[in-house]
Amino acid sequence: MTSQDSLTSLAAARIAVATLLDAGVRHVVVSPGSRSAPMAYALAEAEAAGRVTLLVRIDERSAGFTALGLTLSTGTPAAVLTTSGTAVGNLLPAVMEANHAAVPLVVLSADRPAELHGTGANQTTLQLDLFGEHVRFAVDVPAGDNPQRAVRTALHAASGALEGTPPGPVQLNLAFREPLVPEPGEALPGREGRGIFHYDAGPEVLELPAASEELPERRTVVLAGHDAGAVAEAFARSHGLPLLAEPSSNARFGPNAVGPYRLLLEHFSADSALPIERVVVFGRPTLSRPVAALLARTEVATALYEPVPVAWYEHGRRRETPIETLAALGEFAGRGAAGWLDAWLLAGAAAQHALDGVLSAEALPTGPSVAATVWEHARGRLVLGSSNGIRDVDLAGQPQPAPLATVDANRGLAGIDGTIATATGIAIGSGRETTLLLGDVTFLHDAGSLLLGTGEPEPDLRIVVLNDSGGAIFGLLEHGAFLERGVEADGGYGTAVERLFATPHTADIQALARAYGVAYSLAGTTAELTTALTAPLKGRSIVEVRTDRTGLRALHGRIKAAVGEAAGVRLDAWYRAQ
Repeated sequence: MTSQDSLTSLAAARIAVATLLDAGVRHVVVSPGSRSAPMAYALAEAEAAGRVTLLVRIDERSAGFTALGLTLSTGTPAAVLTTSGTAVGNLLPAVMEANHAAVPLVVLSADRPAELHGTGANQTTLQLDLFGEHVRFAVDVPAGDNPQRAVRTALHAASGALEGTPPGPVQLNLAFREPLVPEPGEALPGREGRGIFHYDAGPEVLELPAASEELPERRTVVLAGHDAGAVAEAFARSHGLPLLAEPSSNARFGPNAVGPYRLLLEHFSADSALPIERVVVFGRPTLSRPVAALLARTEVATALYEPVPVAWYEHGRRRETPIETLAALGEFAGRGAAGWLDAWLLAGAAAQHALDGVLSAEALPTGPSVAATVWEHARGRLVLGSSNGIRDVDLAGQPQPAPLATVDANRGLAGIDGTIATATGIAIGSGRETTLLLGDVTFLHDAGSLLLGTGEPEPDLRIVVLNDSGGAIFGLLEHGAFLERGVEADGGYGTAVERLFATPHTADIQALARAYGVAYSLAGTTAELTTALTAPLKGRSIVEVRTDRTGLRALHGRIKAAVGEAAGVRLDAWYRAQ
């Protein structure tokens, strides 16, 4: 194509937008900028025609995670548009998360034309391949070129249609020359209202036929990690096997689910009366060291249900055997041995009762008690922040007979980046009431995502902030031993741990809520938290729960001791009765 035959920037942008929408993109998050103006105008035209929903975010990192949340909640690709320069680099955390979580996020990065590169032109840098191996496909579309083929290929790659490749993010780097604005006399289509697109069908429950009695009896457990889905619960139920399900598996329900399972694993270890023989893994287990230790035990045979390619591990780097079909997985797992499921359920009931007893004896709310309350009362969508929040739910969230909410979490890289933005995208994309549970550090890390421009869609989002004035998770790791012995012990390393890991602060969350125009309440007890969680929700609200992290390590010690004793007594009685 010669220069005189090249497309104007607006013409190219309109083709790009039409191709995106024809491929099913229905949400685009736009960050303001000059070089991306042709795409912005083309998207405004599409929105006026009711073909797309636009969201505007001034912070590109927030924009990226909002688009990520939209994709998670709708199951369809969402796009994020930025101008050139550092604006593109701010998307890297969201792109990395999308890569490891196999989320089809579409990056639309605007760029200067080729003749301006290498000249010192403002906001000009090398943008292609900025995301490296974190994208499934990246392409430069030179200024004036028809972008249709590039857009189609990118959406094809994002969807996981390329052989042996999971879904994931893609980058379309679109160069534009001036003029960047519509021609005089052009106008937006007649406005008939915004198109509003929601796709959420609610939590799933599946049914599978009962396992054949010809299958061998085995002491197998079903481990449901992140994004396992309801198939994990159905498989455990059909095969009569105990279900150990992380909260974001969306399988933590049903008659076979065991609540505080990670504290029970030692009761079914190699030297116990009923040792685990096999583990069937659905999804990606990420939360606890006892589970990692179980999967590392060489005497335990392990298999991973992998019907489609996944993005979170490289083949040959894990010891589980990948199995593509449920039939083959059933042959590996067998059916539950006599008394196997009963032993787990009895131990689980005793453990849950002991755990609840320890928590009820605490004078103030704690991470586990807040998590248990949120888990019990959240409806619609529940988003769990990284660090202690999701682990507290994993510990104390009691499985229900049926799922009460669809659970989301950024477990691709398990960072705290963009958690509020992700939850906002999930709430808007699903159109359902959404509850977000996160700690104070995670909240403060993404507080800028509370900013919504005038007239922007407001999600129905309840943000529960467990505020213990710092990063409590490090107190539960090996670093916490220094704090337990006192800040001056061990050569003063306790002081370093408190400053460098716990990062104490005195931020005023109520003042932040007021600054961003978000409703605020303080819950001093779990009863007050229950009231806040069950109140009608319209728009956004922040519920702060203040607690003290200094006693958290000791609390977890009491929980472990109480659960161990209760489960041990119950299992001993069960063994004697057999």
